[in-house]
Amino acid sequence: MERIQAAIQKARESRQDQDEPEKAKGGTSPALAFEHDQQDQILPHSSADQLWAELTKIQLDPRQLHRARIIADQAGEDAASFDVLRTRMIHQMQSNNWRRVAITSPGSACGKTTLCLNLAFSFARQRDIKTMVIDLDMRRPSIDKLLNPTGQRSFANALERESAPEEHMLCFERKLAFATNSMPAKNPAELLQDKGSAHVIDRLEERYKPDVMLFDTTPMLACDDTYAFLDQIDCVLLVAAADSTTAEELEKCESEISARTNLMGVVLNKCRYLNKADSYGY
Repeated sequence: MERIQAAIQKARESRQDQDEPEKAKGGTSPALAFEHDQQDQILPHSSADQLWAELTKIQLDPRQLHRARIIADQAGEDAASFDVLRTRMIHQMQSNNWRRVAITSPGSACGKTTLCLNLAFSFARQRDIKTMVIDLDMRRPSIDKLLNPTGQRSFANALERESAPEEHMLCFERKLAFATNSMPAKNPAELLQDKGSAHVIDRLEERYKPDVMLFDTTPMLACDDTYAFLDQIDCVLLVAAADSTTAEELEKCESEISARTNLMGVVLNKCRYLNKADSYGY
């Protein structure tokens, strides 16, 4: 595991080293010039708490959330399974100094986005934890639709350095931020492999200092988007559907993840039959 973490750190440092020759020459590409110059003018340097306070606020209807199967916004029996998973994740992340978690699945319809949002709201109920959710499933973005806010957002444009990330972010109660897409993006795999996209995410982490960053990514076996992003995160939570995911699919995903980063664990979703010990009587 230490060898894998060292490889991840080396990849991140490599991106920084590649920028040094450009800085030495005193010039940057037009795209990076926007990121370093225009973005600083839009958002003056200030404390992380102030930056969170300046994000666009969102008011969420609990009934709308529950219709979307997001039930961890409030503590209770319904949220218990997500709270248990959250607590286990906190302990594992603190032990390994992890912050970035990609949530993916072998195929579609495993419930990864719903799980991601429920985890986000569960984290948000922790008093001292700030959580940032970034929608990188840019082929079929759904977080924006599930939250049902007004207006249009395209975090993909921020990754392309065409606009500031904050223009596409929403904040709930100053502790939970969402970077969303209202529509699909073009060439998401190429965008995620681009060095500039990595810098945008690095900059968000540096400025906002979230305790947890959850990335909702595309299904691993559907395309190469998630695989292109693995070297930029600390670990992966793999979501399997009890009635559709096969053991072969899980083994293939686990192999690919382990070759690039850390596998945090596998979550079994859509399990209809639990014994009393597993369900804890609920």
